[in-house]
Amino acid sequence: LLAADREELFRILYERSFIHRPDRPFTLSSGKTSPVYVDCKKTTLGHSRAQYLIGDLLYHRISRLDPDGIGGLTLGADPIAVATSLVSGLYHRSIPAFVVRKEAKGHGTKNPVEGDLIPGARVVVVEDVVTTGASGMRAVDVCRECGYEVLEVVALVDREEGGRDRFAQAGVPFFSFFTLSDFLAHDREIRSV
Repeated sequence: LLAADREELFRILYERSFIHRPDRPFTLSSGKTSPVYVDCKKTTLGHSRAQYLIGDLLYHRISRLDPDGIGGLTLGADPIAVATSLVSGLYHRSIPAFVVRKEAKGHGTKNPVEGDLIPGARVVVVEDVVTTGASGMRAVDVCRECGYEVLEVVALVDREEGGRDRFAQAGVPFFSFFTLSDFLAHDREIRSV
């Protein structure tokens, strides 16, 4: 069933989030330009079936780690973490979601991480798309500064532009459900039909 769910999620991401625009390249968060963009938020925020699939696939991926929380840098990680947390409740194994702020609040608790994590929590950091890994590493660093142990970084899509190596150098396991190569190969296949 998980393999079928993964295939279904891939199809939804391809149809809703994969954009190939060679005539007007996109500027990525790394500053590089690319004719291909994967806008996961069109799926993670806008498609209820995909939200369930993401939560279920991620839950099954990380439940073996027995984490105390799941989250990452706002905004890309937020719907992924919330979907996984919600599905974890369906399995009666609660994994709270958390949010890593881009900037610490200047008032109230001034927390750089929002959520209900226990001190010393063991957490999984999530991302929608990993390019160089800079956003993911920022979330990892903030979590570590707060005293949390980062068990793994999980992404929906790895653009294969250095993120995996960056996490490896920081001693953080990394997993992605899909790669940009997967989408490009599927796109070539679709266009050749």
